[in-house]
Amino acid sequence: MTNTPASKYDSIVILGPTASGKTTLAAHLAATIGGEIISADSRQIYRKMDIGTGKDLDDYVVNGEKIPFHLIDIREPGYKYNVYEYQTDFFNVFADIKGREKFSIVCGGTGLYIEAVLRRFKMIHVPSNPELRDSLNDKDLNELETILSRFRNLHNSTDTDTKKRAIRAIEIETYYSTHPEIEVELPKLNPLITGIESNRETRREKITKRLHERLKSGMIEEVDSLLKVGLTSDDLIYYGLEYKYVTMFLIGQLHYNEMVEQLNIAIHQFAKRQMTWFRRMERNGFRINWLDANLPVDEKVNKVLKMMAEC
Repeated sequence: MTNTPASKYDSIVILGPTASGKTTLAAHLAATIGGEIISADSRQIYRKMDIGTGKDLDDYVVNGEKIPFHLIDIREPGYKYNVYEYQTDFFNVFADIKGREKFSIVCGGTGLYIEAVLRRFKMIHVPSNPELRDSLNDKDLNELETILSRFRNLHNSTDTDTKKRAIRAIEIETYYSTHPEIEVELPKLNPLITGIESNRETRREKITKRLHERLKSGMIEEVDSLLKVGLTSDDLIYYGLEYKYVTMFLIGQLHYNEMVEQLNIAIHQFAKRQMTWFRRMERNGFRINWLDANLPVDEKVNKVLKMMAEC
């Protein structure tokens, strides 16, 4: 593994809330050790959904060199990608990177995807359950999330900010709870898990600033172009956050200022739920080595390299 220090770890996980600087750290770390990045973001897998998902592909270029990345731009918009597919795709990519004697750096903020590979959850294709869906249709989002919380805490509530996603999550959990015989054989990872955190006010400032930058960079035009090529408003609202609120603005359900205000609040709430998820991971036995988001990137890289070398 090029420039990789001797280490007991076979991979690095870089997690944290939105707008914390995960990609920048992952790319600079990959440039230093000759690694490749595996995305753990539930929306960056879609093509043509760039600004709203915060792909920031320029961040993957370090000192003029493009850092290899995986599980980004692998599905067309409108497709309903799921954690089962992610787990399968992840382990295929991980095996490929390992076979080429490179080092995997997992980077993202979708807690469910990260835990699905670290805990090796049993995952199979879950068929639709029309009767269950009909029984849930009249419930609001809070009621659906309450139902979801009664399960074994697998599904990621950060990805259930629409009723359709919450109902699908309940459908999946219901299927697993009634099929205990499912067995899945997956390789065990031995990762160094790092997280990027900042205080609440700093995080809020970064989120709001980034939202306005994305609006100026053409986020509304991006969503509009997706509608014009045939995606329905329901397709885009399904993806939540930026795509939900900008679509609601474009179809006349929100005025511009209402859209900006409500989206800003929703992203702050999303970041809070992400941190709640990661703290729960710690309580359940994962050791997350937290780094201050305000540190220079080179200093963060050096801290990770030092942790890798400690046995």
